[in-house]
Formats: sequence, C-alpha cells, structure tokens
Amino acid sequence: MLEVIDNHQYERELREKGITLIAGVDEVGRGPLVGPVVAACVILPETFDLPGLTDSKKLSEKKREALYPLIKEQAISYGIGIVGPSVIDEVNIYEATKLAMKEAIQNCEITPEHVLIDAMKLELDMPSTSIIKGDLKSITISAASVLAKVTRDRMLLEMDLVHPEYDFKHNKGYPTKKHLEAIEKYGVLTEHRRSFGPVADYLAKENEEKNF
Repeated sequence: MLEVIDNHQYERELREKGITLIAGVDEVGRGPLVGPVVAACVILPETFDLPGLTDSKKLSEKKREALYPLIKEQAISYGIGIVGPSVIDEVNIYEATKLAMKEAIQNCEITPEHVLIDAMKLELDMPSTSIIKGDLKSITISAASVLAKVTRDRMLLEMDLVHPEYDFKHNKGYPTKKHLEAIEKYGVLTEHRRSFGPVADYLAKENEEKNF
C-alpha cells in the first residue's frame, strides 16, 4: 500500500484561521560545486489545482518544464532568489541558502501572511512554519521547488553552452565523475564554489605546484 500524503493539510489549517496569502518557499542547489543556490517563493490561490505536482526531485525534467509555466500562470505571486558562488564561499552554503530564501520572499510582489518553508528556519517579519520534507507535504512548497529547480537548471544549461567540457547539461554542477575529471583537466571556473571540497582540493594542489 502506498502512503497517501495530504499535501493541502498545512494550507487548509491556515485558511481555517482566516489566513489566505500563504507562501511556500524552497531552494535548490546546495550540493553542486558550481553555480548559484536558487530559491523560489510562491503564493497560490485556494482554487489551485495542478495534478501531478509534487517535490521537484521526484519529477522528470520534462514534467518540471511542463508544470513551470502553469504554476506561474496560476500563482497569485511568486519571487526568485539567487545567491552566487562568491557569496556562498564568503558566508557558507547554509547561510547563503537562507539569503536566497529571504530574497525570494522579498521579490514577491504581494507580501505573504504566512510562509511555509521546506526544512529550514528563517527569521522573518511574518509568521512561518518549517516543515521537514515540506516539498512533499505542502503543495505550495512543491510549487516553489519546481520554480527553483527549473530556474537553476536553465542557468546551468546556459553555462553548458559556454563550457561544454564540464557536462553541466547533464550533471547540473554536481560532482559527477566527468565533472571532477574536467576540473582536473581544464581547471576551475569563476562559477565554481572555491570553498567546496573537490574545488578547494584542486586549488590547493595547484598552489603547491606553483610554489614548488
């Protein structure tokens, strides 16, 4: 028997209290070695209905691309937050993720009354609820996860056109064998996160060789 998840529960409970502008926030890109961390904030209407929408990681790329414009069309408001590699290296990925989420909320044209956040806790000017596995349990967070994922993936596809040897089209910046081999062969790009293990190791080794 498959577990059936009521992914409208949190939204329904808030609406029963008279709260209607409910935002979902999620991020993508904490693990890759290259590119930004991207967050999305989405406020959906009570009548929102999009069959098949769930955690973006459980959807195919084709399905995410199909859902992306439909979410934007139905949303009351949405915002995207993007924090690049230099800031990630400066403040660490955890803090950069929070910055991206806050930026996404700020970029919503309509201010939410309550924010549902996937896993992380944020200090905000409005009430919020942190939900473990929120991208599965909240339809609003699921919508945000799709917007964030498609936005970041498209950025990596553009990067792939400039640097095809790193195979960003397929690995989206994650440390695959081909990506790591490309770093060894071609070096580190400005878009790489210099504080992340494999990149930092390569730079340290390169520095040792220069000083040898």
